[in-house]
Amino acid sequence: MIKPRSRRGGGRPTIADVARKAGVGAITVSRALREPERVSEELRRQIQAAVDELGYVPDPNARALASARAEVFGVLVPSLTNNVFAEVVRGIYDSLSASPFRIQLGNTHYSGLEEERLLQLFGSQRPAALIVAGIDQTPTSRKLLESAGCPVVQVMETGPDPVDMMVGFSHFDGGRTATEHLIEAGYRRIGFIGARMDPRSQRRLAGYRAAMEAAGLFDPRLVTTTPVLSSVPLGREMLRDALAKVPTLDGVFCNNDDIALGVLFECHRASIAVPKTIGIVGFNDLDMMQVAFPSITSIRTHRYEIGRRAVAMALAAIAGNRPEQRIVDLGFELKRRESTAR
Repeated sequence: MIKPRSRRGGGRPTIADVARKAGVGAITVSRALREPERVSEELRRQIQAAVDELGYVPDPNARALASARAEVFGVLVPSLTNNVFAEVVRGIYDSLSASPFRIQLGNTHYSGLEEERLLQLFGSQRPAALIVAGIDQTPTSRKLLESAGCPVVQVMETGPDPVDMMVGFSHFDGGRTATEHLIEAGYRRIGFIGARMDPRSQRRLAGYRAAMEAAGLFDPRLVTTTPVLSSVPLGREMLRDALAKVPTLDGVFCNNDDIALGVLFECHRASIAVPKTIGIVGFNDLDMMQVAFPSITSIRTHRYEIGRRAVAMALAAIAGNRPEQRIVDLGFELKRRESTAR
């Protein structure tokens, strides 16, 4: 006698029946059936055995409903007032202006917990794609991105382990290049001045230290940092603090352009000649670097293009043409100006 197949309520077997039989969650069964490459071979065999025993047949109508996605790009950035991220967002908006997709924008305020909360919210709305600033997600955020079921593009950085796709540049290399430029220009007591000190700034600091150590010039007293929100007035205060520690300071690499401009203003106030006595380098190359007096050397980052490229990669993946190059490094440029022309 053939044993009757187990099924819920005596009707058609459901995915929940398969999950119970296999001893796993329904989400795992769904993933194994839709994307078997994301499940271990042993788990696939276990689930397939349960499917065969119960005679489970996926409902095409339910599958179509479950796969439906909103025509929305979820975009998460740490700040909406910072010009750096505003340029990335502008590139995203311009790239999607003629498309059917709308943009849902979230501000994480540099908080890992807020990023988790927003990813849970965005994920529940089944977006067509997610664009997320940075590569330093919490374990919870990373799991949410990995299970989002849509293209994910991390922006403004590059790293070895993308969730899905990534477009940006190396902050470590940018910090090292800025510092090497000051060394090549003849500066020796070169300080690092940094505010906020998020992970991107930490990597710029690491690049600075690598360059200074390679030249035999590193001294921990040359590093002046604060977790306080970056601003031009803060740059003035931080230069005063740096000079109090090292009066012979003759060069400064600032973790962003606001700080660099504040450093320049403090040099003017204190009658410190730039670039003769102190050289200054900023980071990001905002417009004010070109019009300052003297003009300020800075690391130019391609923020608008990063936004545009992120959209292009996501749209290609949505269309089934996922880019072979998952990590795109757009690099940066050192813009040499008067502040280091000794």
